[in-house]
Amino acid sequence: MNGPSLALRQRSLGDPTAEYPLFPPLTQGCPTTSTGEIAYPLDVVYDYAKVERALFDQEPGPDLARWSPLLPPLAVPTLGEGGTPLVEFGDVHVKDESRNPTWSHKDRLNRVAVSAAVAAGAPGVVVASSGNHGASAAAYAARAGLPAIVLSSADSPPAVQTFARAYGAKVVSVPVEARWPLLREVVDRLGYHPVSNQTVTHTGHPFGAEGYKTIAYELFLQLGRAVPAAVFVPTGYAELLYGVWKGFTELRSLGLAERTPRMFSCETAAGGPHARALATGAPAAIVELGPTEAYSVAGAVGGHRGVLAVRDSGGEAVLVTDEELRQAQRDLAGQGLWQELSGVAGVAGCRRLRREFDGPVVCVATSSGFKDMGVGGERYPVIENPTLDDLVN
Repeated sequence: MNGPSLALRQRSLGDPTAEYPLFPPLTQGCPTTSTGEIAYPLDVVYDYAKVERALFDQEPGPDLARWSPLLPPLAVPTLGEGGTPLVEFGDVHVKDESRNPTWSHKDRLNRVAVSAAVAAGAPGVVVASSGNHGASAAAYAARAGLPAIVLSSADSPPAVQTFARAYGAKVVSVPVEARWPLLREVVDRLGYHPVSNQTVTHTGHPFGAEGYKTIAYELFLQLGRAVPAAVFVPTGYAELLYGVWKGFTELRSLGLAERTPRMFSCETAAGGPHARALATGAPAAIVELGPTEAYSVAGAVGGHRGVLAVRDSGGEAVLVTDEELRQAQRDLAGQGLWQELSGVAGVAGCRRLRREFDGPVVCVATSSGFKDMGVGGERYPVIENPTLDDLVN
């Protein structure tokens, strides 16, 4: 059930009275409420009174345009994003986002964010990413007919860089600290539309988290028009966490759901900026990052979105170790779900918490195991004269 976007304007998550027109997207955070130490993200406001309840009578399926009234304008044709399965895994449900076109949840964000680049008349798209986000942005830029520049860190997986190049993107490996100054230069001098963060704490693209709301809509329908008691989300910058939370708050405000779930941010124990912010009462935090193989959620910089989602939902921040992630990855693979190490943080976080809930529990799994470090580099011995014993032992 498609329809025109009902998006009205942008507003600050630091002060909801600070509002701005819908375009241009404010990709450097709220200009009124942000400071030199804290940057506040922008949210999108809709004309909810015009939302037809029949929008939620449809079956969940691919193509975010089915939810277009509750998204910013979509100017990029679909690649079949969304409509991912909900798989039972023991006593929880796993929302398997690896089934998206580029095998990660980032496709939901980039269908919306690259659409903003098209609507703004940008000559191209630029992204600072070492993994899922870069490949997804490159794919949707290609779908839109726009060039893309991907600024990747020097130690990112070669296979993921090849993935982004396959879509025609210009992929450049640079030192981690050089990525954001280069991104700003590309924006300022070439006019490219940024789909990565440009601020001291994370704000990201103001439209990006809107794409993630569709996970909440799908979960509502997949659970028989019910809301989970808890949702565990792998958390790097918390755009995914916040987007899912916002989707459920919209369902409640539209009178379709009586409650919202408790949201749990699941971060690597090597960092955990959202856990730090929640523990100290800060709107956002920056921490020192230790070593971890979970590179997709390994961030020193947090943002205010994740703090809001966890705090206002009555949830918690959960820190997980690499060994806990590896165990969850092995167990999921043993059930036919091979996920990236970072992508199983929700399952690992749920296990670490060991909490009983009054209702369904959902763990979002974000991306394919093909995205991990070292994948594809293994060499296995050739058995010259195989026997049956070689096959079964």
